[in-house]
Amino acid sequence: MFFDWIKAYQDYDYDLPQVGDVITRRFDAETEALLSTSVPAFFAEGSYCTTFRIHVCGRRITVDGNPSRINRLDNVFGIDSLDGCFRVINALLAEYGLPPLTRCTSVQRLQDGSAIANGAVFQRLDLTSNFYVGQGNERAYMRAISSQRYRNSIAYLYPDGNTCVWTPKGGEKAGRLVYPGNYAKAAELDAHLLPKVKRTFGEESDEYRYVRDLRDWCASVGMVRSEIKCRSEFLKREGLSFWGLFDESKLVEIHKGFLMVGNRLELTNYDELTIAQQLVAEGICKNTKAAYTTSQYVSLWRAGQTFDFEKSAVKTHRARLRQLNIDIKVPYDQTRHGTVFTFTRNVREVEVTFAAQVPAFYRHAVVPRHLQLVAA
Repeated sequence: MFFDWIKAYQDYDYDLPQVGDVITRRFDAETEALLSTSVPAFFAEGSYCTTFRIHVCGRRITVDGNPSRINRLDNVFGIDSLDGCFRVINALLAEYGLPPLTRCTSVQRLQDGSAIANGAVFQRLDLTSNFYVGQGNERAYMRAISSQRYRNSIAYLYPDGNTCVWTPKGGEKAGRLVYPGNYAKAAELDAHLLPKVKRTFGEESDEYRYVRDLRDWCASVGMVRSEIKCRSEFLKREGLSFWGLFDESKLVEIHKGFLMVGNRLELTNYDELTIAQQLVAEGICKNTKAAYTTSQYVSLWRAGQTFDFEKSAVKTHRARLRQLNIDIKVPYDQTRHGTVFTFTRNVREVEVTFAAQVPAFYRHAVVPRHLQLVAA
């Protein structure tokens, strides 16, 4: 796992230098007295047209961006530790004469429920990893995984078939806590990065050839990017806001929990008969009669039948089938659920691997090692 985006702030006990091309001063209209001075957020520019948002306001610095992308053409393989991410961020801040963001060592709780920390406070963290489904299998995998739920969120498959996200209502709009999704990396590079590099550097440039070769390599292994955006409210609820005061392995466990959605697709050889047998074999149903009654709901579901999920009997049958990773509350779509039933045509078995494949020509992130992160 690595980090694809970080938004964090830190408050200091002294006034910070005003950094930026624009300074806003507010005056009293009657007395013409200066009321306040502020500097809008600006984008620090690195090589390869990369940018990182920095906002200095009074005694607070807020950073917002992808540290794995700073001074790089791509972020296919990013920085796998918060230490590494902050070394990159702090090197950028140092270029503007700003102090580093540091770990928290203490938090002061106020009566209104807020808190003041002496280090960096996270407002967004994107947890990311890559896995491989084989050349040409990305869309098939997206169709199959879009039949699954993640917690209480419903999958939404984008029209191009290259992206699947999970939201509370099953659309594109993200929830307030997390925004999980998978997408085909080669398609994303082809749609966004490659045209940008072509416009900036030209089709005959070394930069364009590098990104093109990287796109082709991602396609050859069927790379899928798994990403879960953790928002401020979620980080607060899970005790993950204050850098240095939580176990970072918990972030890995959260991401692993999302990856488990794909593991449910391993059960690919069910039909109605084997469903009944499996219900008995796994002890989900006590007898064959109950198992066959439950398996009939799968036939009705595949035929387009809708159910009243307020009825206790329907709830019971759904709960049994969900233990086999079949959810009759999600409308059946043959193109998405085709991997579940052996008698459905055009079944494609997709093998998912997490081997850390990295092409020999890949340009890794360079993390500054000379910066010392000293907690305030």
